[in-house]
Amino acid sequence: MRHRNIIKKAIIPLLFTAPFMSNAENIFLEEFKTTHNCVPFDRIEKSYYEAAVDSGIKQAEQEIAAIVNQRSMPTFENTIVALENSGEILNRTLNTFYPILSADGDDEMNEISLRIAPKLSEYQANITLNEKLWQRIKYVYDNREKLNLSVEEATLLQRTYDMFAQSGATLEGADRDTYRKLTAELSELTLKFNQNTVKETAAYEMWLTKDDLVGLPESSVEAAALAAKEKGREGEYLITLQGPTYMAFMKYSSRRDLREKLYRAYNSRCLSGEYDNTKIMARIAEIRLEIAKLMGAKTYAEYSLQRTMAETPENVYKLLDQLRDAYMPAWKKEYKELTKYAQKEQGKKFELQAWDYSYYANKLKNEKYSFNEEELRPYFELNNVIKGVFGLATKLYGLHFTENQNISVYNPEVKSFDVTDSEGNFVGILYTDFFPRATKRGGAWMTEFRGQKVENGVDHRPHVTLTMNFTRPTESKPSLLTFYEVETFIHEFGHGLHGLLSQTHYGSLAGTNVYRDFVEVPSQFHENFLTQKEFLDGFAKHYITGEPIPQELVDKIIQSSQFGAAYACLRQLSFGYLDMAHHTITAPVTDPFKFEEDAMESVRTMPTVEGCIMSPQFNHIFSGGYAAGYYSYKWAEVIEADAFQYFKDNGIFNPEVAKSFRENVLSRGGTEAPMVLYKRFRGQEPGIDALLIRDGIKKEKK
Repeated sequence: MRHRNIIKKAIIPLLFTAPFMSNAENIFLEEFKTTHNCVPFDRIEKSYYEAAVDSGIKQAEQEIAAIVNQRSMPTFENTIVALENSGEILNRTLNTFYPILSADGDDEMNEISLRIAPKLSEYQANITLNEKLWQRIKYVYDNREKLNLSVEEATLLQRTYDMFAQSGATLEGADRDTYRKLTAELSELTLKFNQNTVKETAAYEMWLTKDDLVGLPESSVEAAALAAKEKGREGEYLITLQGPTYMAFMKYSSRRDLREKLYRAYNSRCLSGEYDNTKIMARIAEIRLEIAKLMGAKTYAEYSLQRTMAETPENVYKLLDQLRDAYMPAWKKEYKELTKYAQKEQGKKFELQAWDYSYYANKLKNEKYSFNEEELRPYFELNNVIKGVFGLATKLYGLHFTENQNISVYNPEVKSFDVTDSEGNFVGILYTDFFPRATKRGGAWMTEFRGQKVENGVDHRPHVTLTMNFTRPTESKPSLLTFYEVETFIHEFGHGLHGLLSQTHYGSLAGTNVYRDFVEVPSQFHENFLTQKEFLDGFAKHYITGEPIPQELVDKIIQSSQFGAAYACLRQLSFGYLDMAHHTITAPVTDPFKFEEDAMESVRTMPTVEGCIMSPQFNHIFSGGYAAGYYSYKWAEVIEADAFQYFKDNGIFNPEVAKSFRENVLSRGGTEAPMVLYKRFRGQEPGIDALLIRDGIKKEKK
């Protein structure tokens, strides 16, 4: 997932007076005087953040005042570019604060975030609702045909105009005040929603004895023992709801009763109690609807999708329905086969439940292909995987990664790398943060401490960070990854390359600042290499013997890559339908359980579980920037499958094809419409056939 920094174009929320400090003491008030201007984490006091936000808002407001009060007629340079370059202190502060909040956010950081949220929301509203500023922007926009702008300049102008128009600039009178209040409330609620999910996930503990661990691989048993030891209960075993732990238990535990217990705990998070999100999510959806109506749209999806490749809810549903109809017959076959297998295993007839799928699917997969994913772990030692993933960027794009221990990091587990090209030119900085901790939210994401831009002729190179929650090393073994974790790494690395290889002039158009339904293309595209023997052979080596991964295991990876493809697709589609349902409402939702059941019914794969619901923990849409946008994972998957087919047709490491992908997709950011960029690379628009073929739903024509 691409986790977007909150910067001046999408700023959030403050109402508090920070402790006094002189400007000289706060490092955020001027450009960092460090190697490559990297964030000096070792010099940051948490009190700096709030004080710097205050100073940054003040500076930005003065810059905006200078733009609107100048006597000169509005021009592209004195209005659009001046606005683009405003808010330096604020951007520098928030580009540090929010990534750290997600990756290492303790209670104090969470409290700061709650305090600054209202301030930032007010600041954002003050900009977008500034009538004089809007009139200057509109003047430049209305006269755009006379300005002889470059493609990138024209895009910046269009983006700026659209952003203001969609953020209430066209509103008048009481509607402006209403919009301001709604956005402030929305900002606070989305932040609270995320904090609740993080805290509830971290709070759950299932304590077990050794006898309860039947079926779990050694790596999971060791991890559970280590987790218990860290809690002062050596000799016991702790299972949590953190991603690696939860997924491993659901896949391997032969204790159906415990799988059910863990499943219910995971899927009933934030339904009640201290971290209840049900009222919060209902209000978030209601606020979004109210904002959409203010802006003249019938639903939030209609309003939100205007600046996407999809453009309309109808086009989103068209894609979802098209994929549903293609994959549902395949799922019925998968389900029949899985049910037959499970009943044979149990020696009796019973209905498969949600907590059964991973367990029996894994066993069936192993039986069909003699393939056990745990067999792969010894060949995916983290340091070797790092070399392999970095090596892919070397082979495709000529990039080199050199650890730089002189760069300050925010946690001892974080590493930083200088990235250079084939000619030794500096490309950017890459930070990696691989392991779970109590202060880190779940999942995996890429973000930036600094984005790329050119200002005053100087190319400011990006500082990218990749954050994961991988299996930790134990007392007896290094970090040995599952295939899914390797896939996650290369996915986020794809986002990282999108940021690192950016070559644009304006920061708001750089790197991953593209349409939401295009942002996942580079990440999902690079995942394809994991089924290619030529790539795997280069780094997958046994962590003890150094022997390369056996051919038979590589063959099994390839053969089994299509196993469960229909289930996986329908599961993703269910989230897409649920997201669209929440954001196509025309009235508040009163029964979230029935609402969710109805939304997901056409792609349901397993019986509904009473007391379990997805929505109160659906961070992507209620706090993560994917509202009316979760479909984009499948939208992007169609595009990237088509792109990789082009690579396969010409050689997966073909230098000319790789160069074209880099120059037309990875480096151009949001400077042009995504489809224009893609067609320039591919020569045609994508269709769904490549995805269907890859997933085994459709046979490839010979």
